Amino acid sequence: MDVVTVGETMVLMTPDSSGPMRYANEFMRKFAGAESNFAIGLARLGHQVGWISRVGKDEFGKAMVSFIRGEGVDVSQVKVDDSAPTGLYFKEFRRANDLRVYYYRKNSAASKLSPDDLNEEYIASAKFLHITGITPALSDSCYEMIFSAIEMAKKHSVKVVFDPNLRRKLWDEGKARETFLKIASQADIVLPGLDEGEFMFGEKDVEKLGKLFIEHGSAIVVIKTGADGAYYFTNDDHKFVPGFPVAKVVDPVGAGDGFAAGFISGLLDGLSLYEAVKRGNVLGAFAVTVNGDVEGLPDRDELFTFFNEKSNDVSR
Repeated sequence: MDVVTVGETMVLMTPDSSGPMRYANEFMRKFAGAESNFAIGLARLGHQVGWISRVGKDEFGKAMVSFIRGEGVDVSQVKVDDSAPTGLYFKEFRRANDLRVYYYRKNSAASKLSPDDLNEEYIASAKFLHITGITPALSDSCYEMIFSAIEMAKKHSVKVVFDPNLRRKLWDEGKARETFLKIASQADIVLPGLDEGEFMFGEKDVEKLGKLFIEHGSAIVVIKTGADGAYYFTNDDHKFVPGFPVAKVVDPVGAGDGFAAGFISGLLDGLSLYEAVKRGNVLGAFAVTVNGDVEGLPDRDELFTFFNEKSNDVSR
């Protein structure tokens, strides 16, 4: 494995029309979750990536595992729970620049993840372990599982990648801040958005934030600033890497997961930090151009075409 990730994926229901969801009559069914979005992004770029999770013993769970397997992600560590359902959430495109998300995940199968679901040899086989700040919020057992996974990774010199993915609806802000800081102190790479950095440290200045993360224990921190781009920081260096303009943002959800996939892909390919962040920015831009969390992510040919050629409106 190049990368192993662990966390919940849910059924995503998107209405076929904009406006308040109470007026929607038809929905598209998709699958989405920060960790599987990230895994699919890496798999499309040719990397070996595995996903650890739990799904319900239901048709949604079967379809989800089939979909993620079909994208080239190893699902051998996904367990089927016959006592809990697969989680569900809805997107509501209420109006321009007003996207709302509603979760129905309480007592889901994935919320029952625990340290018993981890295979130490599987984690030890990877170069990177990817985790987000979503999973520890789901339950006490998920919280324990995340720190067990980190401990296993550290034991076997597997680098820990932490993407905070702050979800304020999931837990108390004080507990979230405490948990994020604890994970960040143990992570080798941290990938916060500017707002998440401010949430954790109470600091808005990006350069001061970068220094705070490094002093807190991270070897590399990349602070995302939306469409503008991202800053990376190490003990010895820091630079700003410009983003890529998008003519129209169709669906902003999943941009951060795309960024993480692009950045880690760059590191796996031996790129410099600057070029790895640049690849992350590209995947983040790709992600927002299509409805759905992963539908817009490119494969390796599309990525290299983007960098090397001027694209025409129609491929003939």
